[in-house]
Amino acid sequence: MDLPPPATAALLLLGSYLLGSVPFAFLLGLARGVDIRKVGSGNIGATNLSRALGRRWGAAAFALDFAKGLLPALAAASLERGGLASLGTAGLVPALAGLAAILGHVFPVYLRFRGGKGVATTFGVMAGLSWLSTLAAGAVWGVLYLATRTVSVASIAAALALPAAVAVVERSRGAGYAIVLGFASAMSVLVIVRHRANIARLLRGEELKFSSRR
Repeated sequence: MDLPPPATAALLLLGSYLLGSVPFAFLLGLARGVDIRKVGSGNIGATNLSRALGRRWGAAAFALDFAKGLLPALAAASLERGGLASLGTAGLVPALAGLAAILGHVFPVYLRFRGGKGVATTFGVMAGLSWLSTLAAGAVWGVLYLATRTVSVASIAAALALPAAVAVVERSRGAGYAIVLGFASAMSVLVIVRHRANIARLLRGEELKFSSRR
């Protein structure tokens, strides 16, 4: 028996949150005998895993965190084209599913709601909502990282660039434009807030440049 749209949406949001809560970097660290909460910055994200175990492990964690944002957005878009279109403006359900995944990463139920900063998962969600805007913000990340070798600087710059890229790329989208722009703007603020300790260190000249084992 088919579930009514509100029940389907509720299950989708719950599943997105639970998937987003999976702490892939933490689990990869444990697989190598390292609790990354106790090393480096203590963050459960890909950057700290890279510092602890090397770039390949960090890249794997980034890809998994990216995927857990992308997959809910794509699944929600597919369902929206089916039976969930009646729930609101086009793009609303994918944005809400993406938000649930990001909140899962930032406040994971499996780790007592103490999670990462949400950059990779946010980029994954945005790739499902507006891949070209995400590519532009990713290019900003790459340029700033190469120029500064400081992941926090690159991440903050990319977060700021994301809504600007959406404003340029998605202007002709129609009804869904406001949804994507609003989502990108809100996630930009969230990422920056999650980097507030990094910003304080940057202002004091104490933020470490990235270095990693191979």
